Amino acid sequence: MVPARFNSSKGFSLAEVLVSMGILTAVSLGVAQLFGMSAKQNFAARGDTSATVLAEQKMEQLRGLTWGFDEQAQGLPVSDTSTNLAIDPPTQTGQGLNPSPALSLEQNTVGYVDFLDASGAYVGTGTAPPAGTAYVRRWAIRPLPTNPNNTLVLQVLVSPLGNDANRGAPAGDFRRLPGDALLVSVKTRKAR
Repeated sequence: MVPARFNSSKGFSLAEVLVSMGILTAVSLGVAQLFGMSAKQNFAARGDTSATVLAEQKMEQLRGLTWGFDEQAQGLPVSDTSTNLAIDPPTQTGQGLNPSPALSLEQNTVGYVDFLDASGAYVGTGTAPPAGTAYVRRWAIRPLPTNPNNTLVLQVLVSPLGNDANRGAPAGDFRRLPGDALLVSVKTRKAR
């Protein structure tokens, strides 16, 4: 025999149905907002990852330039001072590892900047971004003050094109903005 409390054909009241639908709607809206926020964060993370990969590529190019001592001769310093990394493919018409001007991370400086499209492909160099530019990649080469003849500080900054407008005029007080990738490395002379 079935207990009396389960033997009712009464069902749910209208108030109970409205309350449960209200709760279900509130939970659904919260989940929908989470999906929207998640998609936005994933898009931003993709841009950050792209900028970091592009910065790593330029840093590897800089670190690959000759900066050492000639073991075959008298142990004299050997430095690449002519490779142009601002164009693709690189040529022997550039600055190599010569020290960069003071504001080369803050403004487009010939020989220390290149422009890339959204997929990271080279689109040009110079002082103004050409059409199709999505990222601005700048680098600075500075001698280490305590050992200027043998140690360099290398910096690479990759910024989405929109960040340049938000950064303002160069004033020597560089600030990194969201979406920027900034890598710093040290290169010391060693025997080749």
